[in-house]
Amino acid sequence: MSLTYPDPSLLKELAGEYGTPLMVYDEDAIRQTMRAYTENFRSDIFETAVLYASKAFLCTAIAGIAMEEGLHFDAVSGGEIYCLAKAGASAERIHFHGNNKTPGEIEDFFRLGHGHIIVDNEDELKLVRSIANSLKQPMDILIRLNPGVEAHTHEYIATATKDSKFGISIDKTDAIISMVNIIEACPYLTFAGFHSHIGSQILESEAFAMEIRVMFEFIGMMHDRHGIDVRDLDLGGGFAIRYTHEDNPPSTESVCRRIISLCEEEVTRRNLPLKRLMIEPGRSIVGDSGYTLYTAGCRKSTDSREYVFIDGGMADNIRPALYEAEYTCRNITRNDEAPDRTYTLAGKCCESGDILIKEARLPETFPGDLLLVHATGAYGYSMASNYNRLGRPPVVFINGSSHRLVLRRETYEDMMNLDVE
Repeated sequence: MSLTYPDPSLLKELAGEYGTPLMVYDEDAIRQTMRAYTENFRSDIFETAVLYASKAFLCTAIAGIAMEEGLHFDAVSGGEIYCLAKAGASAERIHFHGNNKTPGEIEDFFRLGHGHIIVDNEDELKLVRSIANSLKQPMDILIRLNPGVEAHTHEYIATATKDSKFGISIDKTDAIISMVNIIEACPYLTFAGFHSHIGSQILESEAFAMEIRVMFEFIGMMHDRHGIDVRDLDLGGGFAIRYTHEDNPPSTESVCRRIISLCEEEVTRRNLPLKRLMIEPGRSIVGDSGYTLYTAGCRKSTDSREYVFIDGGMADNIRPALYEAEYTCRNITRNDEAPDRTYTLAGKCCESGDILIKEARLPETFPGDLLLVHATGAYGYSMASNYNRLGRPPVVFINGSSHRLVLRRETYEDMMNLDVE
C-alpha cells in the first residue's frame, strides 16, 4: 500500500498563498478516521467512548471537528483544557490527565464543571481531595495504573515499563485500595474506575490484548476479593500509523473490534459490572492526515552525504532528533520525476542533530523546490518551539479543492509579546 499525498497543484497553490514551512491537514481524512473509531468501537453490553488525545495536535478547529463527530477529549494541562473550553467543550467531555497537575490547573478544571480527573499517584489524589473539599464541587476520579505491559516501541514513548513515571504499579494492591478508600470517603469525589496506557506507535495489536488480560484480571480480583466495582475503564491509546513504506499497522477497524471482543469476553466471563470502555486515539486520527510543506534551500556534498537544507527543521518537528522518528518525503515540484537520488534532509536550526530524514529518496532537487513530508500531523505542531527564534508555521485545513487557515504563522512580533523590557 502506497502512502497518500494531497494534490500537487493544490499544494503549490497553498505554498504560494501561505508560504513555507506550512502544515496541511486533510479534514475529510480526519473525519473519516474519527468515524472509523466511533463506528467500530461499539458494544452491546457496555457503553463506549472515543477520547481524542489532545496532545497529538490541538487547536479550536480540530476540537470543533472532534465534537461534531461525537468524540470526547483527554487533556494533560491547563492550557489544553483552556483551548477545549474555548472551542465549546464541556467538562463532562474532558478527561484530565498528567503526572503532576498543579493546584491552579486542578482548581480551574473543577470550576469548569463536573468532569473526570485521572490521578497518577497518592500525593496528587490528596491534592485533588483538598481542592474538592474547598470548592465543594463534584468530580469523577479514575486511578492510573501501570500494568507492566511493555510495548515494543522507543523507550521515550513506552509508558508501562516498571520504572515509568506514569501511574501506580498494578502490583501495589494495598496502595490502590487505599486510594479508592480516600476517593469514596470524600463527599465530592466519585471513584469511576481505572486508566492504563502502554505506549505509542504500537504496531503489534497483541500488546493491547496483553494489556486487556492484565487489567481485567486485576479488576476481577478487586471485584471478587475487595468488593470494589469498576464503572469505567480507559485503555489509553498508542494506535500506530504509517510513517514510511515499511510500517504496516493494523487497521482501525480490526484494532477496535478486537479490543471490544476481548473486553466483552472478560466482562461476561468474570460477571463484572463495567459500564463504559474508553480509548484515546490521537496520533492515529491526525498523524497521517497531516503534512508539512517545505522549500528546499542550499545544497552541500560531503564525502558520504548529499545535503538538501529546508526552511524548517527541529523547531517545527523535533521527533527525529528526540526519538529517531522516521519520515517519507516527496518533491512536489518534480512530482513526475523518478526518485533516483538519496539526500539527507537537514533543517536550518543551529544543531548538528537537526536532521529530518537521513536518507530521503528524491529526484535531483534544486533550491526553490517544494518538498512535502508525510505523516507529520501528530506531535509536529504540538511539540514545535521557537528555538533560534523561529516562528511556528501556519496550519491549513483542506477539504477537496478548498482550504482554510486555522492557525496563522507566528510572527517576530508574536514572539516579542512576552518581553517586559
